[in-house]
Amino acid sequence: MSRVGATATSRLEFVTARDQLIQLISDEAVFHGDFTLASGRKATYYIDLRKLSLDHRASPLIGDVLLDLIADLPDIDAVGGLTLGADPLANAVMHRAGARGLALDAFVVRKEPKDHGRGKQIEGPDVRGKRVVVVEDTSTTGGSPLKAVEALRREGAEVVAVAVIVDRATGAQGVIEAEGVPYLAAISLDDLGLTPQ
Repeated sequence: MSRVGATATSRLEFVTARDQLIQLISDEAVFHGDFTLASGRKATYYIDLRKLSLDHRASPLIGDVLLDLIADLPDIDAVGGLTLGADPLANAVMHRAGARGLALDAFVVRKEPKDHGRGKQIEGPDVRGKRVVVVEDTSTTGGSPLKAVEALRREGAEVVAVAVIVDRATGAQGVIEAEGVPYLAAISLDDLGLTPQ
């Protein structure tokens, strides 16, 4: 291999999954214009992480970034959150954990309990008595992760953290921490060259 090739390879090795994810989000998931967020708030940009959470390039990066974010939390059994946004994130984390030799399950929290069958609100392995992390792509008010936290607590799970990919710096952290749940964010608006709104 030429020396130039070796240098290029060496540089690539230092680009972390987080760096790559930040670049992908900046390039492909930040849209500028006039938007109304799920919270009802107005914004001049929209971060569409669902566009990337279902993308073959970004999914492994999301799994690695979220795994690294929760790495210091001991004895985590499962990750998941409110459907639909959290579903691909939880699956990405589960698969990347498996690739690292870690046993980590995923779960899905329905917005409401099913009105048929077993009437479940949480799908996947039983979470009762398990230490779980709620994952979210972005959170403006903290409402979606808290809805998941409430459902999980009703089922007897111990929610040890909420982990989000991008923190919009709009108060979600304070709302979630007020409920006694640590809030972890992998990427800030500053990382994306954006300002809070």
